[in-house]
Amino acid sequence: MILLLAAGGVWFAFETYINSPMQKESRKIQFVVPDGASFNQVIDDMARQGAVTHPYAFRMLVRMRKQQPHLKAGEYLLDTHWSPARLLKELVTGKGVLYTLSFQEGLPWWQVAEIVEQQGFAKAEDFTKVIHDTAFLQKHNIPFSNAEGFLFPETYRLNKPREMNMASAKKVADMLVLTFWQKTSLLWGEHRPTPEKLRNILILATLVEKETAVPKERDMVAGVYANRLEMGMRMQADPTIIYGIGKEFNGDITRSDIRNKKNKYNTYQHRGLPPGPICSPGLEALKAAVTPAKHKYLFFVARGDGSHKFSQTLKEHNKAVRKYQLNRKK
Repeated sequence: MILLLAAGGVWFAFETYINSPMQKESRKIQFVVPDGASFNQVIDDMARQGAVTHPYAFRMLVRMRKQQPHLKAGEYLLDTHWSPARLLKELVTGKGVLYTLSFQEGLPWWQVAEIVEQQGFAKAEDFTKVIHDTAFLQKHNIPFSNAEGFLFPETYRLNKPREMNMASAKKVADMLVLTFWQKTSLLWGEHRPTPEKLRNILILATLVEKETAVPKERDMVAGVYANRLEMGMRMQADPTIIYGIGKEFNGDITRSDIRNKKNKYNTYQHRGLPPGPICSPGLEALKAAVTPAKHKYLFFVARGDGSHKFSQTLKEHNKAVRKYQLNRKK
């Protein structure tokens, strides 16, 4: 009977320990679980930093719940006010500390690469190599020479790598492209478009993204380019020239830029759509490219307030240019 009472007392003390705050005061502790670390090593490190009390009892908890194989490497923000049970749950099921990776619609791949590095997730050089890698493109069914257009603009929450390397670059690139396919699945349902149709949709969506930020104009702009394609007209889209110039673009399109036939993205000189996407389009621009508005407009010009004036004839367009562009410059 005495032994039973003693055992009961020990069990009660253990249950009280695992379900009670380890310290009265709450204090945040930034803690890293290295790859390949054992629970014993981690418990010793947490004890030294004050994140766990009575490490022997905590080891008993880990063994009793058979959690030894489930320790997750990563960065954690622990709290000294947590109970041992809460701490153990965090180490085996938690996502760790999540950081924000965010970029807006309309950026070319090299600016996305810079943001990925600036925000601490991968080196721009490694990210660039990944999104140009043939195996990566084939894996994600990307029908272009790089992943331009598939790097979906979004606000992401993820762990930061302990080291920025090719593995971390691949992780980020995979996430962006998988998000593209997840988001666009709503546009085409179970059956993805053929590679050729996908090429046209994506390239058109990037033109729409770069030409207007006005939601109600997106399908109108898509309709203008669809009409021009049908009639065999040149797209004559300034953003394509800028993309072809690349990182060296200084902010001004010159006459020589417009006349430059060597720029394969110059849609003033080359008929049809440019050879590839020119940015990362958002979902609304993609929707507009899938279902362009039906109308007879062939031209549009910026009014100067963010919106555009659409015209059916060159005469109407020239009149609009004089009104909204030339007179404003004077």
